[in-house]
Amino acid sequence: MSGQAHASADDLLKTPLHALHERLGARMVPFAGYLMPVQYEGIIAEHTHTRTQASLFDVSHMGQAELIGADWQSVARALEQLNPAALLELAPGRMRYGFLLNEQGGIIDDLMVTRPPAATGDDGAEGRLLLVLNAARKQVDAEAIRAVLPAGVELVEHAERALLALQGPRAEAALARHCPAVADLFFMEAMAGDIGDIPAFISRSGYTGEDGFEISVAADQAEALAELLLGEPEVKPAGLGARDTLRLEAGLCLYGNDIDESTSPVEAALTWAIGKRRREAGDFPGSQRILKELAEGPARKRVGFAIEGRAPMRTGAAVLAADGAQIGNITSGGFGPTVGAPVAMGYVASGHATKDTPVTLRAGRREAQARVASPTFTKPGYKRRPKA
Repeated sequence: MSGQAHASADDLLKTPLHALHERLGARMVPFAGYLMPVQYEGIIAEHTHTRTQASLFDVSHMGQAELIGADWQSVARALEQLNPAALLELAPGRMRYGFLLNEQGGIIDDLMVTRPPAATGDDGAEGRLLLVLNAARKQVDAEAIRAVLPAGVELVEHAERALLALQGPRAEAALARHCPAVADLFFMEAMAGDIGDIPAFISRSGYTGEDGFEISVAADQAEALAELLLGEPEVKPAGLGARDTLRLEAGLCLYGNDIDESTSPVEAALTWAIGKRRREAGDFPGSQRILKELAEGPARKRVGFAIEGRAPMRTGAAVLAADGAQIGNITSGGFGPTVGAPVAMGYVASGHATKDTPVTLRAGRREAQARVASPTFTKPGYKRRPKA
C-alpha cells in the first residue's frame, strides 16, 4: 500500500478525524495531499504498543470505492480485466490483496478487494465489489478502472466515508466489547455490523503484520467511533510513522517506494496474488512479461537486508556486490523497533538474491555491511481460519 508526501501544498485535505488529532496533540505532516498525523507519543512507543496491545490509525486518506453491477459475475469479470487475481472464485465475506496492472506488466497500484457477505433481502450485495485504494493513486486507479468497465458496471467512489485501522494483538478484545460478532471473523474476512450504535463495515485486515481490523464508517460518525475505541484500556492512537515501521518489519510493500508502474509482481515477490486460473489463461495485462518471468525468473528480485550495526540505511542507498559493482538499491529502510536492529528491503540482480549473500550498502560516504534476507522480519500475528 502507499502514500507519498507532498511537502508544500496550500490546499491540503483534512480527514474527518483532523480535529481529534489536534486535540490529542498529534504532529501533523503533509502526506499524499492530506494533513496527517505522523506521531503522538513517539514512533517507537506507538510501534511497540501496536505490537503488544492495540493502536488506532486514521487511514481515511485511502480511497474507498465500489464496483456495482447487476450480478457478481459482471463486477468480478470487470475488475479481472486489470487485476490478475481469480476474483470469480472469491467467496462472499472474503477479501484479497491484489494489484492493477498496465500493459507492460507493471503495477499501477496495489489494493484490497472485498466481496460483501451475502445479506438477507434484496439489497444488491451480489452485484458489489468493495475496493480500498492507495491515497496517492486513487484517481489514477479510478481512471484506469473506468476505462475498461463494460456497460452495466459502474465505479462509485465514497469520499463521504472514513476508514480507521485498529491493529494489534488486543484489537479483537477491544472491538468485541462493542461488536461481539467480530470475534468470529478470521483474517481477510469482512462483515457489516454496528459498533455500539454506529453502523460500520468491518474487515479483519490491516497493513502492520498484526491482527486487527479496518473499519469503514460514515465520515460524520468517525470521530465518535474513534473516541469510543480510544476509551478502551488497550487502545492508543498511532500515526503514519509507526505504520511505516510496522509494515517495513512485516515485509509489506509501500507503493511508490517498493513497487511502481515499472515493477512486475514477479520481481516484487507478489506472485501469490495471481490466481491459478489466470496464470493458465494468461488473460490479464502484461501477461507476456509476467508469464515469462514466472517461467524463467526475473532479472531482479525484491529481498530484505539484515544490516550490521545500529544505523539504518534509507531509501535510495546502493547495494554493492563483493567486487564493488552495484547490483541494486534499497527501496525502504529504517530501524525496526521490534527487531531491535536496522531493516530494509529493495531489489538486487537475481544472481545475488540468495539468502545470506553478503552485500555492502552505500549511502553517500557511509557504508554498512549486510546480508540478503527475507523481507519479512517479524512473524505475522494474523488470526487465520483453521484448515479443514
